[in-house]
Amino acid sequence: MKNNRILVTPVAYNECVKLKNVIERFLLSPVRKDVDYMVVDDGSTDGTSELIQQYSDQGVMHLKHEQRQGVGSAIRTAIKYACENHYEILVIMAGNDKDNPEEIPQLIDPILKDNFDFVQGSRYKGGKGIGGDMPFYRKIATRIHPLLMSAFTGKKLTDTTNGFRAFRLAIFEDNRINIDQDWLDKYELEPYLLFKAIALNYRFTEAFVTKIYPPKKLGYTKMKPLIGWWSILRPVFYLGFRLKK
Repeated sequence: MKNNRILVTPVAYNECVKLKNVIERFLLSPVRKDVDYMVVDDGSTDGTSELIQQYSDQGVMHLKHEQRQGVGSAIRTAIKYACENHYEILVIMAGNDKDNPEEIPQLIDPILKDNFDFVQGSRYKGGKGIGGDMPFYRKIATRIHPLLMSAFTGKKLTDTTNGFRAFRLAIFEDNRINIDQDWLDKYELEPYLLFKAIALNYRFTEAFVTKIYPPKKLGYTKMKPLIGWWSILRPVFYLGFRLKK
């Protein structure tokens, strides 16, 4: 990997407690020597930014939104930073300690070795991919979403809501992928990117990764069940019925 410019970016909002473990697990992982690492803070107010800055002397970079804009906007910030700084591959992962940094090569290797453009992490691809106490509604929703996206894209998918993924930044030279749309600021951008990569025939594959849910007392997610799940569902319908581009 040392000959490729790879950026790994966790996205966080008010994750001061869990993000500490996210960063320290990365710094202890073997992949550390092969990639750059930058946390995008989506306007946190709980000391998240101050926590990240404690690791700046260990190579952890940091960008912060002045106020909360949404996870899609934070990922857009990461994409634009990576493109402007001539990275070739961007890895997006959770800032709430659900993803294992030692599994980053499982997402990168298909790009480097097999020339894929987009690699989606899947907890359902094979093996035991879920740990901790996954909320029941998430178990249902994470099964329904891939069925719907599979129906619209014509490609069998197993996990379309997993935020752990990697892609070539060259795909953003394609003007058919427009990430600068206001409706993509929240959770919509992630399924939008996945749908577009498949629909535009970029080389796509899934890779097995684990998803470990933290103890309930630390909080599962900031996604609100009804509003949040419509947010990740509507790109499938909008793009599937060609209501949006």
